[in-house]
Amino acid sequence: MAATITIASDFSAQPPVHSTKAVTVKSLSESGLNSIPSSFASKNLHDFSVLDSSEDAIPIIDFSLLCSGNPKQRCKAIQDLGQACEEWGCFLLINHGMPESLINSMMKGVKGFFDLSDEEKKEFQGKHIFDPIRYGSSFNTAVEQVHCWRDFLKVFVHPDFHFPHKPAGFSDAAFEYLKRIREIIRELLKGVSESLGLEPNYISKAMNMESSFQVFIANLYPPCPEPELALGLHPHSDYGFLSIVSENGIHGLQTLHNGNWVKLNAPPNALMVNTADLLEIVSNGKYKSNVHRAVLYSNATRMSMVTANGPSFDQLVGPAPELVSETHPPAYTSLTYRQFFELYQSNSLDKKSALDHVRILT
Repeated sequence: MAATITIASDFSAQPPVHSTKAVTVKSLSESGLNSIPSSFASKNLHDFSVLDSSEDAIPIIDFSLLCSGNPKQRCKAIQDLGQACEEWGCFLLINHGMPESLINSMMKGVKGFFDLSDEEKKEFQGKHIFDPIRYGSSFNTAVEQVHCWRDFLKVFVHPDFHFPHKPAGFSDAAFEYLKRIREIIRELLKGVSESLGLEPNYISKAMNMESSFQVFIANLYPPCPEPELALGLHPHSDYGFLSIVSENGIHGLQTLHNGNWVKLNAPPNALMVNTADLLEIVSNGKYKSNVHRAVLYSNATRMSMVTANGPSFDQLVGPAPELVSETHPPAYTSLTYRQFFELYQSNSLDKKSALDHVRILT
């Protein structure tokens, strides 16, 4: 492993730890390193076995059946959705209606953004976690002990739409893509609500999803000289209700299930969906947020797009009263999405560390 080096942070008020010059992971990868800096060396990387999805079948949800006019088909799809959220916390979504050409246009835009010169990207480097456009590296370099081999772009895209003006056409494609994601989320949350025994529009109405806070994250995982020693993202769960993931054909997402890491190898044009922390809170623990990680390659660049979908930013979030009883008391304290988002973004990635802060211990 090479010497420790400071990488680009999106928290400007925090001093560099080891160096006066910050670099991106992309520039590190392209510098000809034969080994990773020690600050990227992950611990406990091989604590669990890694299984192919064929060895532990990841649920597949047919979106067209969730929207079906056939009551039997829709009922079965809702049951399957509930089972996926309860037993896995993730699933593959097929027949979702998102044009493949639009996904490809978005991935082209992601590549174009990360291919901009460091000088061009510098204008998008964030100063604070609430900046609507933030470009940086790792996750939170000020507090994490081990860095992620990853550059990112994070953008607040709803209720107000923000987006970088470079490269050309990226913003227009994103506006259409994210509108369609919200439509998919609306239908998924109807199914989730019904699977919990609630009214179809319960979550959408109770959580003010018309003003939902939606975040788009583009991830770049460049080739790593020692992929067996580092991670693109450390094990973590997501904030919000549901996260939708798409990638550039290079698989790298793994989910923790029954004590094993299972490869999430999505078929072409399928979307990956993760149950996130706020859905675990609203369901009072029935549905578990999914812990996952991103692995690396020595000879391939992986890119992914993640859309985190949550309630209105100032919405108070707690267990649904209908899911609380004497035998199932509240398992989490209530807080606003803004408070949870700040808690999540201000810490390092560590499984469900943010959720653990609001868990009521018995």
